[in-house]
Amino acid sequence: MNSKRQSGRLKLKKIAKRIAVIVAACSCVLTTGCGKSDKPVKIVFTTGFADDEVFRIEDLVCTLKEAKAYLVNTQEGYEASFGKEIWGRETGSATVEGRLKDSVLAKIAQIKAMDILAADKGIVLDDKENKKAEEAAAEYYATLSEADIAAMDGITQEDIAGIYKDQALADKLYNEIIKDINPEISDDEARTITIEQILIKTYSLDANGNKVEFSDSDKVAAKTKADSIYRQLSSDGSNFEALMLEYNEADKSELSFGKRGEQPDYESVAFNLGGGEVSSVFATSEGYAIIKCISKFNLEETEANKVKIVQERKREVFGETYDSFVAKLNKQLNEKLWNSVTVVDNPEVTTKGLMEVYQKYFPKK
Repeated sequence: MNSKRQSGRLKLKKIAKRIAVIVAACSCVLTTGCGKSDKPVKIVFTTGFADDEVFRIEDLVCTLKEAKAYLVNTQEGYEASFGKEIWGRETGSATVEGRLKDSVLAKIAQIKAMDILAADKGIVLDDKENKKAEEAAAEYYATLSEADIAAMDGITQEDIAGIYKDQALADKLYNEIIKDINPEISDDEARTITIEQILIKTYSLDANGNKVEFSDSDKVAAKTKADSIYRQLSSDGSNFEALMLEYNEADKSELSFGKRGEQPDYESVAFNLGGGEVSSVFATSEGYAIIKCISKFNLEETEANKVKIVQERKREVFGETYDSFVAKLNKQLNEKLWNSVTVVDNPEVTTKGLMEVYQKYFPKK
């Protein structure tokens, strides 16, 4: 009895986690983003799905046609970049195909939840916006072959118009919530610097491209090597660039970044260096590094970083509203149907312009 109960709990946790991903994950395709919420997700299990219903959020439904439209269009983009053999590859605990399916569900679920929030706030599309969505649908649908339409479960022009209207309403909600958010960003806050680096790694990659940390003894050896390189810089005046070319194990030799950006391991050291100054050896999540400050203030990238910070502040403000609202919604996932869906293996299916046409009619603000 206890083993059955434990098995049931594990299954519940697995399903709950997947549904939580659907409604909480932020889609890179959207113009919006989400903050983080630790509020519980209300989950409802049901067997009352129609044959073509992938999931529901409250009374809004994602149909199989809609899900396949996103899946097929995203699939073609992946294959154009990485080749058709990509789908069986493992990435962590899942295949690339599985991760693509999860990202598609996350995107559609976020749009549906945002549309519910829009209705709650009285935000709707006007006649002009509805007409634009219909015109965009007509343009995109005219590009589809019979194979494309079949791959999307017999999708119609009306279905495409519905997808575009849902996306447009979600974007309109986002823009309405963040319209008054225009923070002043100082040069110091947005300051971007440029460094060169010598990195001695403390990990390797397995056959699937996953990190495998060095043993303690190998990490000690890496630290010893980094210390030896630093002594060459300090004692005999060796050229940093020459040693970087010889020893650097990072993918890049030069990095530009700002505060609270993509290089947290480097910030506390880098922002305390003077122009041309070289750091001592310090530990990072990748290994042991020595860096040289090339530029203390990159004007062009600092201005670009100001725009990035403003967008991040807007996403944070939106996320506070979105997260608290979405935690209260009922979500139901038709796992049996979705698990049966696979990426399309048909060379005659080539469509990938779903969102490109949308952005033509609804450009980002």
